[in-house]
Amino acid sequence: MSSYLLEFFAPVVAIAGLLYSLVFWNQVKYAPDGTHEMKKVANAIRTGAQAFIRRQYQAIAVLTVIVAVLIVVLYGLTGSDESAWTHGVETGAAFLLGALLSGLAGVVSMRVATRVNLKCAAAAKGGLNSALQMALRGGAVPAIVITALSLLGISGLYLFYKFVFLLDVADIPKLIVGYGFGASFVALFAQLGGGIYTKAADVGADLVGKIEAGIPEDDPRNPAVVADLVGDNVGDCAGRGADLFESISAENIGAMILGVALVPYFGVKGVLFPLVLRSIGLVAAIIGVYTVSAKDTEKNPMRAMTRGFWVTAVLTTIALYFCSRWMLNAPTDILHDDLPAIFSDSAIWYFLAGLVGVLTSVAFVYITDYYTSKEYRPVQSIADASTTGHATNIISGTAIGMESTGLTVLTVCVALFCAYWLGEQTGIDGGALYGTAVATMGMLAVVGYVLSMDMFGPITDNAGGIVEMSKAPEEMRKVTDELDAAGNTTKALTKGYAVGSAALAAFLLFSAYLTEAQFEVVDLANVKVFVGAFIGAMVVFFFTSLTIRAVGRAASVIVHEVRRQFKEKAGIMRGTEDPDYAAAVDISTRAALKEMIMPGIVAVVSPILVGVVLGKEAVAGLLMVGTIVGVILAAYLNNAGGAWDNAKKYIEGGIHGGKRSHAHQAAVTGDTVGDPFKDTAGPSLHVLIKLFSTLTLALAALFM
Repeated sequence: MSSYLLEFFAPVVAIAGLLYSLVFWNQVKYAPDGTHEMKKVANAIRTGAQAFIRRQYQAIAVLTVIVAVLIVVLYGLTGSDESAWTHGVETGAAFLLGALLSGLAGVVSMRVATRVNLKCAAAAKGGLNSALQMALRGGAVPAIVITALSLLGISGLYLFYKFVFLLDVADIPKLIVGYGFGASFVALFAQLGGGIYTKAADVGADLVGKIEAGIPEDDPRNPAVVADLVGDNVGDCAGRGADLFESISAENIGAMILGVALVPYFGVKGVLFPLVLRSIGLVAAIIGVYTVSAKDTEKNPMRAMTRGFWVTAVLTTIALYFCSRWMLNAPTDILHDDLPAIFSDSAIWYFLAGLVGVLTSVAFVYITDYYTSKEYRPVQSIADASTTGHATNIISGTAIGMESTGLTVLTVCVALFCAYWLGEQTGIDGGALYGTAVATMGMLAVVGYVLSMDMFGPITDNAGGIVEMSKAPEEMRKVTDELDAAGNTTKALTKGYAVGSAALAAFLLFSAYLTEAQFEVVDLANVKVFVGAFIGAMVVFFFTSLTIRAVGRAASVIVHEVRRQFKEKAGIMRGTEDPDYAAAVDISTRAALKEMIMPGIVAVVSPILVGVVLGKEAVAGLLMVGTIVGVILAAYLNNAGGAWDNAKKYIEGGIHGGKRSHAHQAAVTGDTVGDPFKDTAGPSLHVLIKLFSTLTLALAALFM
């Protein structure tokens, strides 16, 4: 395939992917809606989610325009000639495009999920496989759209700069970095606002409903239950959709920047390789979704979805081999006399580096599953600790979360070392760094399928709530319970995957910053660098504190509201009076929009101040240490929160006295502590890590 055709490969596949998402959407759209009561509940969830998203994105849009103007002005005022204003306008325009598409990714995710939840609930009448396929194929719609939009945005900018502005290929990736910053900026506020909303409602509903009133989860008598179900969509769908959109975008851009150094060896192919591989990965993900089917004798839907993941991984590995052969094939300067002839060029070494990335994605799925699944020792040990009280539950969960960082870090270290070493074997200048880029691309090759599994989680959670609140038959509730349990696992796996990809990409994006800032070595003995590194570590913890406290404050307001309604409306508990669901929805909305501002400002302003005051080397220190600390803390928060959640569900299954036992009450406390860990602070840290990189890449010229 010629270089000219390769330049159009990604946008063509992206457009085809967007069109094919309509195939899955039509399968969902024309499926049965269920009973009138089910439609009534689903409509309340959809209305609340749309109201929140509308208000949230209005606020984000204002902030985005302000930042875009500031980018243009800063470039213009700090530049040495008139071209600085031009560069500022180009960066600002790319920023706005990335922000627009990131926001669109979040909105599409939310709107699709708030329709598929009803279809999945209705499909539960047909059994486990029917509901499973409905939820996963519904989740595949935003997964395809997110991946395709990211590809279309980057490849569209590439073609625009090349064929309209007639720029050299080596200069184009530097202009696209603003796109990644825009995607990260919107994703940060989308994840913050959605995460605060969902966990404020969830914690408030659990503390009063489960512990004080002793009523089941999703009980229609709980005034906060609709707000809780709305939160699944605005946090786990809209927030996560924007989050993974910016992950794909940032890491593609970082790999393209490193690919510029290899233009003498591969030409434009080294720059386009990330886009081509991601395009083929999108096709593999669609095939993987089609292979998912639960057998009649199979009670655990996770097994069926795991098979789909393996199909996707195998297909992307095959694609990786042929892409490496076509695009990264150059004779090496090192003679491999003792090895077969296949090792005599760079393609095989880069294929092996990419394979390291694919295997790393598999490793993170199993590591996260081990620490968050009720089938293994960590979750069971937290459940056992719950029998002796609330404090021992918290102690055990905290320890498990910290323990989980060990395998996380070791896996990243092994992957980075192997990818770097394999890149070195090519004998190409800059080949070692590009090896880590190819490994990151290998890990993200399965992102389309992982996104589908992630969207599966909130869809099935909502479906269970719809079935419960509409008083559907018990057989349907059993189906949605099975899917909800699997959905909790898929959400945890996706968070682990997101942390792993962020960690693997950290070195890639850090190297891209060094390239953009035009220096090679970061000297930690330099006091400015050391100070910048300290500030980077501090910002991660301070940002995390702000997000967790935000959930706590918002949840307190929800608790008081639920208590008030139970006290003033005695008919709620008797089932003769309806709760005021809208009040809890409105309280969660106002609290989330208010609380998301300060953490976002801290995240954006900190690296800019460090760069302007201390210079580009200090920013490198902030980026390096802040990213490392952020990855470790995110792994701790995600895994601790997931383990606490499933320890509660493990007890609800009948262990240690089951529901309403003392162990269950302790487990609910642990779950409420873990909620802001795994669904607010942890996912927001994923974005913060990438925001550090994309922001410093986009504004590197200001720190010189």
